[in-house]
Amino acid sequence: MSKKGTYYITTAIAYTSRKPHIGNTYEVILTDAIARMRRAQGYDVRFMTGTDEHGQKVEENAKAAGMEPKEYVDQIAGEIKRIWDLMNTSYDRFIRTTDEDHVKQVQKIFKKLYDQGDIYKGQYEGWYCTPCESFFTETQVVDGKCPDCGRPVQRSKEEAYFFRMSKYQDRLLQYIEEHPEFIQPEARKKEMVNNFLKPGLQDLCVSRTSFKWGVPVTFDEKHVVYVWIDALSNYITGLGYDTEHPSELYKKYWPANVHIIGKDILRFHTIYWPIMLMALGEPLPKQIFGHPWLLFAESKMSKSLGNVIYADDLVRHFGVDGVRYYVLREMPFASDGNITYESMIARYNADLANTLGNLVNRTIAMGKKYFGGVIQAPTVTEPVDAELKEAAHKAVENVDQCMETLHVADALEEIMVLARRSNKYIDETAPWVLAKDESQKERLGTVLYHLLESIRIIGILIEPFLPDTGAEILRQLAVAEEAKTLDSAATFGMLKAGDVTEDPVPLFARIDEKKKLAELEAEKKAQTPAPEKSAPQKEESAPEITMDDFSKVELKVGEVIACERVKGADKLLVSQIRIGEETRQIVSGIAKWYQPEEFVGKKVVVVTNLKPVKLRGVLSEGMVLCASDEEGGFAVVSPEKDVQSGGEVR
Repeated sequence: MSKKGTYYITTAIAYTSRKPHIGNTYEVILTDAIARMRRAQGYDVRFMTGTDEHGQKVEENAKAAGMEPKEYVDQIAGEIKRIWDLMNTSYDRFIRTTDEDHVKQVQKIFKKLYDQGDIYKGQYEGWYCTPCESFFTETQVVDGKCPDCGRPVQRSKEEAYFFRMSKYQDRLLQYIEEHPEFIQPEARKKEMVNNFLKPGLQDLCVSRTSFKWGVPVTFDEKHVVYVWIDALSNYITGLGYDTEHPSELYKKYWPANVHIIGKDILRFHTIYWPIMLMALGEPLPKQIFGHPWLLFAESKMSKSLGNVIYADDLVRHFGVDGVRYYVLREMPFASDGNITYESMIARYNADLANTLGNLVNRTIAMGKKYFGGVIQAPTVTEPVDAELKEAAHKAVENVDQCMETLHVADALEEIMVLARRSNKYIDETAPWVLAKDESQKERLGTVLYHLLESIRIIGILIEPFLPDTGAEILRQLAVAEEAKTLDSAATFGMLKAGDVTEDPVPLFARIDEKKKLAELEAEKKAQTPAPEKSAPQKEESAPEITMDDFSKVELKVGEVIACERVKGADKLLVSQIRIGEETRQIVSGIAKWYQPEEFVGKKVVVVTNLKPVKLRGVLSEGMVLCASDEEGGFAVVSPEKDVQSGGEVR
């Protein structure tokens, strides 16, 4: 296969604060699938991932653990790398921001930007969130808490160096407008442009003096380089970038074809990073893809909520490829995905055990039973054969088209479409009936040949997503090397008559849902510390509050003027609600009880001073009050009489 050129792809580097959960791990699995597909297509691929290891949070975590920061990050980085390896990811470099080559170049980048006047010394005073490692202004802080994570912020004042972001604002805006593919999906681009770029950029704090765990600024010993220049520059330092003499590796692979990142760090990658590159005089990456989150039962995974699932735990129950398949298949292109043990078992059984596993196992088993595993020449064809061939050709084309736009879940579905069509072909041709008639032996051989060919193509197409499964399918078929390539999948008929398949080995064993759920529950209980015993307490519905507590909640009457369903969320409606002279957008989990059209025109009671949040990626600026009972009754709370919107509820 001739090379199509270079292809450089990266994940965001994982922060070394804790063990990554399955939502974090999804990113490296997604990136690996894209990298493997590009290699199969003939690209010279460079795939990089790694860890972000500096900062105040790491310094504090290390101190709490009684460890030095380097010892602490060595431990966490080792755990992250272990999980990336467990998930069979094919990265070319695992970069760490404590690597000597990275540290050296970060210092040179900082000095270059300072020397050319893009970095200047100043004084920072504002609110700082340690977990997010972000500063916020007075107007951004919500009730003394971080607007991003909701944790308390601390007042901070310190000398710092600043990067002149505003200098490059218009240039970046023009670049985004001229390169519509630069930020994907489209909704993420609109968010960055409308919410951050057009309102105007503030200069960025890029050094700190209040902690020491960071890359030292070479010309000012009190300062360490703050996270943005340190972490973001890994994408070029990992290729051997040098401000004076860039390496051949850098010249070969930069600019990156795509950065795969979580949607929560989109601002840093689509605004801070491109502006840094502009200041350095380097080309911008071709695309930045902000993938959605993988939620647990529609909630973001959090240790405090007790809903964190780890990849290695899932692998023990579902295998590496079982986990890879689920997270890749369940994540839509632009909206958040969802994981529950019930849905994982259902998807595993339906797609992997029944559709794919059963197809491969029974086809090879029939070949062994009727022909001793010897592949027969397709000499007696019928119209139904052409339909299967056409389905195989479409699968190859459709998978290619899906992967060009990074619609990975859709690509997997196209492969399953071919597997389902192949199972239907078995029902249509009934090989077991043909086997009873000696005169139909050649027709039986033809049917099995077509099935084996379809399975060969499935094995090739699925290998980038499920590497072990794809390789095992091709092994059982005893496919020659020239018939294992992605190019060969476009040709139906590459298997050689006379070759002998291996013995059939089941790919995926069906899971007993009841038994597996009980096993998972027992495991969870065993891992949960037993609560301390105490005297029985009278059960109360809620703690008592004072009038001062109640007065903090602002309740007003609103009128619903527009309503529609939230895409990809069966339970959610998003409403435009007029409250006096303003209109708020509010997301409510009421789609089970109300149709959008019947909700329009209703007067409702709204909590108007609730912190805005995003639900399934949609901004919600309040809460509609509802009432429910144990019998399943449900209704939104409405004023008894017609009160004007904006009226206060007290």
